[in-house]
Amino acid sequence: MNYKVFMVPGILVMLVTMIGSTFASNNIVREKEMGTIEQINVSPIKKYQFILGKLIPFWMLAISVLTIGLLIARFVYGIVPVGHYYTIYIFAAIYLLAVLGLGLLLSTYAQTQQQSMLVSFFVTMIFNLMSGLYTPIESMPGWAQIITRFNPVSYFIEVMRMVMLKGSGLADILPQIFAILGFAVFFNGWAILNYSKRTG
Repeated sequence: MNYKVFMVPGILVMLVTMIGSTFASNNIVREKEMGTIEQINVSPIKKYQFILGKLIPFWMLAISVLTIGLLIARFVYGIVPVGHYYTIYIFAAIYLLAVLGLGLLLSTYAQTQQQSMLVSFFVTMIFNLMSGLYTPIESMPGWAQIITRFNPVSYFIEVMRMVMLKGSGLADILPQIFAILGFAVFFNGWAILNYSKRTG
């Protein structure tokens, strides 16, 4: 029931989510605004290579932010996970595929950086508010609990607390891993199809 132990893992998830979705969505939109997206589309590189080149740096950046956050949690707040750090990193790596896919999806629809930033902020704030970070999911109305099942952030917060507080391992979080893999395939698949459709 320690407030810091309960909140800090959730706040780390919020940071990783906002970096992954907002930065990824702004990056490709910037190419549209500068007018260089057409040159990239007619270049010899394949579209999936272009997309990977845009998303991998943000994947690495988000992992770095997570590492810094875990170090601060340990040395400033004295929060040491009961489980293993590698469990958190494995799940975070998969989770970021889903979040970056969401950012990519938003960027395929947005025309300006301001538009993508506002939409990304709006979506991530709803995800964060409905994730169980501030209000336990069990205390939400039935309809809200159903909505949280379609919220990837709620799965990561649940996993962070399971690993930090209960010492859960990979076998314990398999349902969450499969759920996030589903989100990753859905968001990235939709984004790549929409990107290909809009760029020919």
